[in-house]
Amino acid sequence: MLELVDKLEKQTILEKDELIKLIENYDNEELREYLFEVARKVKKEHYGNDVYIRGIVEFSNYCQQDCFYCGIRKSNQNVERYRLNIADILQSCQNGYELGFRTFVLQSGEDAYFDDDKLIEVIKEIKNQYPDCAITLSVGERSYESYKKLYNAGADRYLLRHESANDEHYSKLHPDNLSLQNRKQCLYDLKEVGFQVGCGFMVGSPYQSASCLADDLLFIHDLQPAMVGIGPFISHKDTPFNGKESGTSSLTTFMMALTRLIVPTVLLPATTALGSIDPQGREKGIQAGGNVVMPNLSPLNTRKNYLLYDNKICIDDKPSDCKDCINARIESTGNKIVIGRGDVVSNK
Repeated sequence: MLELVDKLEKQTILEKDELIKLIENYDNEELREYLFEVARKVKKEHYGNDVYIRGIVEFSNYCQQDCFYCGIRKSNQNVERYRLNIADILQSCQNGYELGFRTFVLQSGEDAYFDDDKLIEVIKEIKNQYPDCAITLSVGERSYESYKKLYNAGADRYLLRHESANDEHYSKLHPDNLSLQNRKQCLYDLKEVGFQVGCGFMVGSPYQSASCLADDLLFIHDLQPAMVGIGPFISHKDTPFNGKESGTSSLTTFMMALTRLIVPTVLLPATTALGSIDPQGREKGIQAGGNVVMPNLSPLNTRKNYLLYDNKICIDDKPSDCKDCINARIESTGNKIVIGRGDVVSNK
């Protein structure tokens, strides 16, 4: 199986059955160690020892969608809903800027209140005050025209996790009004508009198989995104998946390493969810080829209401404390946090 890793390193995409074979053997110690070593080598070729830090601002937990895994789904009546106003958002960005953050990730549920005009106002205000910073949006499925307006207003990146690239599996995670076909079309629209685009998926979600995960990798190879967010599934008590077994850090990091080889220049976060299921999860993510961490800049009083899954870490940490903690964790892996926008590099 080591030869399959070598093929990926040489930018030869594997057949689906070869990917399945690798995934099914994710707990083979020799394979894991070799894959992670190669993933770190490829990451270093493009990014050295740099790890980029992004500040997340969760500005609304209203959502018009009802995804079965998500704690802020519209059917959850136990959530205290909130929306940040523009002053709150700007204050969060100011706090982050003073700490050295140069990318702000504006994340929300699919909240119709934040139409194009409101988002454009937020984007322009941030760009006006912090012209040296990048803005990443993560606000769900929208029209091509909407994406174009947001890009023209100054947004740089867009995260839209596809969650599963297998049609049957996707349908088991989402209500009937959502389709994988539309999700993929949104991602291709975002690329055409000009965004640095991020997709991503959950590892260990209900009904997922090695074949499903292979489909995720093949889709990522086709899309060639700038970013890929990969985190473990963690259940939320107020969803249809309450009590379902969570994903593992071992399979999550294995998928991260494979993704690093499939898109060598990818911006690959060691996610909060990974840290939530494993005390050393973020360090393991960096050691598997990750090169991004995303601490929370949201106001402390709203974080407990933006829980996509249970037992989320760091909801009570001040941004300064969180940054210091993250910095120490990254340094322990032999890498370093760098100040800057942290844009994707061109594929060499």
